[in-house]
Amino acid sequence: MKYITINEEFDWRMKIFNSLPFPSLILTPEKVIISANQAFLEKKKTDLNNVVGKTCHQIFYDTEKPCAEAICPFYKVIAEKKPQSILRRTEFNGDEEVWVDRMFSPILDDRGDVKFIMESVRDASRVITLEKRSIHIRQFLDKVIQSSPNAIITADRNGNLLLMNQAAERLFGYSMEEAIRTKNAEDFYPFGKAREIMKKLKNKNFGGEGTLTATRVDVVNEAGEVIPVEMTANLIYEGDKEVASTGIFYDLREKIAAEKKLKEILIQVAQSEKMASLGQLAAGVAHEINNPLTGILLYGNLALERVENDENPVRRYLKSVIDDAERCRDIVKNLLAYSRQASPTKEIFQVNSLIEHSLNLIRDQELLLNITVVKEMSDEMMLIHADKNQLSQVIINLVMNAADAMEKKGALTFRTYRKKPLKKVYIEVSDTGCGISEEHLSKIFDPFFTTKETGKGTGLGLSTSYGIIKENGGQISIKDTSNRGTTFLIELPLYTPDEKQSVLQNN
Repeated sequence: MKYITINEEFDWRMKIFNSLPFPSLILTPEKVIISANQAFLEKKKTDLNNVVGKTCHQIFYDTEKPCAEAICPFYKVIAEKKPQSILRRTEFNGDEEVWVDRMFSPILDDRGDVKFIMESVRDASRVITLEKRSIHIRQFLDKVIQSSPNAIITADRNGNLLLMNQAAERLFGYSMEEAIRTKNAEDFYPFGKAREIMKKLKNKNFGGEGTLTATRVDVVNEAGEVIPVEMTANLIYEGDKEVASTGIFYDLREKIAAEKKLKEILIQVAQSEKMASLGQLAAGVAHEINNPLTGILLYGNLALERVENDENPVRRYLKSVIDDAERCRDIVKNLLAYSRQASPTKEIFQVNSLIEHSLNLIRDQELLLNITVVKEMSDEMMLIHADKNQLSQVIINLVMNAADAMEKKGALTFRTYRKKPLKKVYIEVSDTGCGISEEHLSKIFDPFFTTKETGKGTGLGLSTSYGIIKENGGQISIKDTSNRGTTFLIELPLYTPDEKQSVLQNN
């Protein structure tokens, strides 16, 4: 058997040391270099004579001062006789940082004491650069997600929340920490809706498997409020395995409110245009009818006076002629009011007094016998500057329509209030009648439109009311209608004496 001599063993170990791919040094416990492998010499572009006998801090940092014990693992290797490592930035290579992973491994003697220490230096710049780039990308993506005006939530397969951006916190009313701790994704939807969305996500007919294109859904916030949103969603996969899902929510409340407002404006514009053209026609028709109508009433009454016998059929015929002529006269009055030929007489008065005044003017008080009149009127000072008689005609028209809708039995509610910052006064007239059908809503203020039987309505009541309210600087609309009743809303400018006096003084 051939034995390896000490010199041969040393030579063998040095060959292994030199073959290491990482730059390496052998140091004494005093940090003095006694050898360096070929990879180290090539990295430093030097030879062994320029390295041996120097300390590691001289070679690496060109300083006579040793590294602080708190940051150098060298001392810990000696104390614990175990390998240690540290990641250090050594120098800049142009604009790129150079990071090294310095590994210290003890070489023990026969007694187990540290005789030498081998230090290997591995270039960790690529790993550190990739880690920094990954962190930067994650931070950038987080900023993109957090800055999105749309709510974004991510949940795992079991619905456990993983992420919520700030818009989602505002939409749902929970902080991300609270939601992750206490909520499941299903809690953000009406009952059963989350499962329905997941079924669509897994069905390729709704945008492709794993994708849900823009879909109108409802979500539920912390206060239990149901909020309409437009939602897109995606499943997240790792390979072929589904691991999570992401939903993006666009709050539709402002859009719906804007569309509703636009629709109201368009209706008002159309109504104004119709009233402008029909008003001219109505004025001409009223004046043309008024002259012969005056003659019919005059000669009809003269003829009636000559027929003294109540049993005479001629007297009955004349009375019918006069009654119909008077009805025509009322229609002419409405036409003139609709065309705004009469000049308004404005005065300053309290809104609540308008309700009382109007109810007292109703000629047929039996109309209200089986109707409960409810007055929910504010005690605040609510002055308006308008034509009281004209506005009374509006209130009376609404009362008459309400009585017909309720078949003269039910509850009629008058509600008044103000919004001082908006300088507005509001009157609501609510009934418990049959409501207005969807098909009639857009025509309700049209002239000559009526759902009453022939001979029982002219179709001018609401159109005239619309014109009167507009002439007095306000608006009238249907606030709500259903099979449980209808509420009309009148909006008028709030009269503020101080401001009015200021205007007069400036003029």
